[in-house]
Parts: sequence; C-alpha cells; structure tokens
Amino acid sequence: MALDKTISDIEMRLAAARAAQAMSQGMSPGDSDSEGDQGTARRRMSFVMGVFTTLANRKRRDSIRQTWMPQGDQLRRLEDKGVVIRFVVGRSANPNLENEVDHAIDMEDEEYSDILRINHVEGYGGLPMKVQMFLSTALTMWDADFYVKADDNVHVNIGITRSILARHRMKPRVYIGCMKSGPVVAKNDSKYYEPDHWKFGTEGNNYFRHATRQLYAVTRDLATYISANRHILHKYSNEDVSFGSWLIGLEVEHVDERSLCCGTPPVYSLLTL
Repeated sequence: MALDKTISDIEMRLAAARAAQAMSQGMSPGDSDSEGDQGTARRRMSFVMGVFTTLANRKRRDSIRQTWMPQGDQLRRLEDKGVVIRFVVGRSANPNLENEVDHAIDMEDEEYSDILRINHVEGYGGLPMKVQMFLSTALTMWDADFYVKADDNVHVNIGITRSILARHRMKPRVYIGCMKSGPVVAKNDSKYYEPDHWKFGTEGNNYFRHATRQLYAVTRDLATYISANRHILHKYSNEDVSFGSWLIGLEVEHVDERSLCCGTPPVYSLLTL
C-alpha cells in the first residue's frame, strides 16, 4: 500500500509538471507528451472506444466484426476520421493456459488488427482495474477528446455516438452515459453484494448516480485523472459504481444520455443487446 501511494504521488506530480510545461508553451494540459510518446506528436482523435471482452468471447467479437465494427481498410479509414475502436483483452488468470490463450489472441489480432492487449488478469472481480488499465494504456497510445468503454454484448451506432460526444467536445470534464441509481445490496448471498454497503448509510439506500456499464464516455482530463490516481481510487464490487465513485467528488458534468440506455425503444437508441 505504501509503495502504491508513492507511485501514485509521483504520477500526480509528473502529470502536474507536464501540464505546467504545456501551459507555459501556450498549449492545453493534455497537449503535452504523455508517457510512451517518446517525443513524437500525435494527431488528435475524436474518441477511442474500448470494447471490453474476455479471452473466451471469440463468438461475440466475431458478431461485432460482422455487424457494426468496420474491418481492414475500413477500420483504418475510420481512424483517419478520428475514431479508434479496439477490443480490450487482458491475460489469463490460469498460468497453465496462458501461453495457449495468448497465442490464440495473438493469431486473432494478426488476422484482424483490432485487439488492444493490456496488463490485466481477466476476471469479473477485476473489472474496475481493467477499466483503469484500459484508460492508462489508451492515453499513452492515442490523444483523444473522449475515451469510451463499451461491452461486447451491445451493438453500437458509431455515427450517432460521435455526434453525441461532439456536442460536449469543448467541455473539459464531462461524464456521459445512461445514468442510474440502483439499491445498495447488503446481503452477501447476492450476485451484486456490496462489501462496502455500510459506507452508503442505512439499509435500503441507493448508490450515487452513475452510468450503466454497457457504454459510457469521459473526456481526456477525466481519463487522465483516473489513470494518474488509479492506485488509490477505491474499487467497489461493481465496475460502473466504481467508475462513478472516482468522479463523484470532482467538478464534473454528468450527462444523462438516454439513447445510451439498452432499454430504450430501438428507434431512439444507439445501443442494442
């Protein structure tokens, strides 16, 4: 814990120093080189979308490739227009299977060039950390206005997503999604049991407002904040609750975008399960 705090303190000081240097040169804080840039300038992207998937979900990835996610030259042309989409995959929790599974993923990426590997052990309990690692990795690779997380069981309308995000492009700290506030589950036999239920007051209380996990987006400043402080940001049992908690004490505009709700009638929704 002491080491994590030291690392986080160093990262925050480094981020602050980069921001100060950028501002002294007449740029915005995000225009300074981020870790891994090696001094090269990056073209500004509209958004980077990470489609969260698991090692075993090849059928879901293929379904997405056959429907809404461009492939080959079309995927590269989409990037020329400022949109990056990648499947986000970690590594196996079983050391005995790791080499075999890694090889399969590497072969799949060689075929499609649409997978982003991150240094994370796959597992539902680790989703909050997986989100943090995605943001940290994506920030070093792409300079974008927005960073978007999506699940691999939804189909996304890329054009409408871009239009929604573009409406908030000039704002520094925006959190966009289908906002909700569900009950805090205190019974430990439930799938959604919250070990930290006592932090939310008496039994029957709800969580604070946060975006549903299927798809949500944050501006670059917020993605940078989460990345820099990932070692000390608390992780609740649910990924979407955790993400919302990381922003709850900041000056952030919460945008309740109902077209990002999977329960919305298809004519109004850009997501389908």
